[in-house]
Amino acid sequence: MSYEWFISFRYLRAKRKQTFISVISFISVAGVTLGVAALILVLAVMTGFTDGVRQQILGNVPHVMMQRFGAGIDNPQQLVDAALQTPHVISATPYVSREAMLLSGENVAAVSVKGVGESHKVLQQSLLTHSDESIVAQFFSPSNDYPGIIIGIDTASSLGVSVGDSINVIPPLFTMTPFGMIPKMKPFQVVAIFEKQSSLIDSFYAYIPLPVAQNFFDSVGEVSGIELEVDRYDRAIEVADSLSEELQFPNVIRSWQTIYGSFMSALKLEKLGLFIILGIIVLVAAFNIATTLIMVVMEKNRDIAILRAMGANSRSIMKIFVMEGFIIGTLGTGIGTSLGVLLAHYADGAIKFLESTFGIRIFDQSVYGMEHFPSEVVASDVAVVMAMAMSICLLATIYPAWRASRMDPTEALRYE
Repeated sequence: MSYEWFISFRYLRAKRKQTFISVISFISVAGVTLGVAALILVLAVMTGFTDGVRQQILGNVPHVMMQRFGAGIDNPQQLVDAALQTPHVISATPYVSREAMLLSGENVAAVSVKGVGESHKVLQQSLLTHSDESIVAQFFSPSNDYPGIIIGIDTASSLGVSVGDSINVIPPLFTMTPFGMIPKMKPFQVVAIFEKQSSLIDSFYAYIPLPVAQNFFDSVGEVSGIELEVDRYDRAIEVADSLSEELQFPNVIRSWQTIYGSFMSALKLEKLGLFIILGIIVLVAAFNIATTLIMVVMEKNRDIAILRAMGANSRSIMKIFVMEGFIIGTLGTGIGTSLGVLLAHYADGAIKFLESTFGIRIFDQSVYGMEHFPSEVVASDVAVVMAMAMSICLLATIYPAWRASRMDPTEALRYE
């Protein structure tokens, strides 16, 4: 170990009469620790919340949506074949969608009625996880007195219906009769009620068989659009751009990032804002480090002068105090990183423990639509926080170290 390192460690352990400096050093380490831990914890929570929202969106919204400007798609199979030939596309399912009112007795609910086929992901994910394949067969069975409809639990609660009950669907279409125009209406039987706690959109959808929807909405042979699923959600933009070049206007191809891009950008901006705000904590701790080193320089005038007289150059003197600040920054960053990662990893368990112990509600799952408190540690975020904290700590050592290296030994020893 070089003598610069030895002296740096020695100055951190103050003598009895210099206990105040030692306390300031401890406060500096604690400040860096708290700042780094808070940053890692908040970034993990924001990352988890963003991923949770993205999963909620992609639970009901396709990765890529194909539509035709101002009209329905009258050649869906041609577009489906073109989409399936595009790299990374794993499925392409046509659908028919129309806003409608659901009526049951005196209860009314407004939904978007969506006609889907057997391969639609709502049937594959939402329904089958709560029931079995017999419901799918019943949903598409032509022998039913009424065609089947699948609604969300919120819609069912508003209408006061359960599985087996019938409801009337009233789209914004009219039928011409001898008595004039009357609203078009058709009875459906509720074959299933789905519930997805982590969903933002399910309450606004009801699902009926695709052929029934085409007949009911006067769009035989046409579909409202085609939903595409890709092998990775982050490749949606790439697939949409590729199809847009192949299928020109009036075909409109949009990725989920385009549809919900502003919302996701707002979450990223909030994460950046919290990073900057909590980074000020580390900056304040850096001022504590600078204050500590300045006090050490003032206290160690005689030691510095003796070192210079013994042959130590200004570079070595500067290195001593830079190393002291480096030690404080490393301790604070290391402890803070461990604490932050630990808190982020066990955040859900800690919140549930506090809720059960004190009988309070910290995280309402029904409000946020998430089963667990969102927290996901990303290695790149941790690395950025550590690099930022160490950089700020090292910058805080420059001025005190420079002052120490510029000290004149003859002036320091004149009155000794």
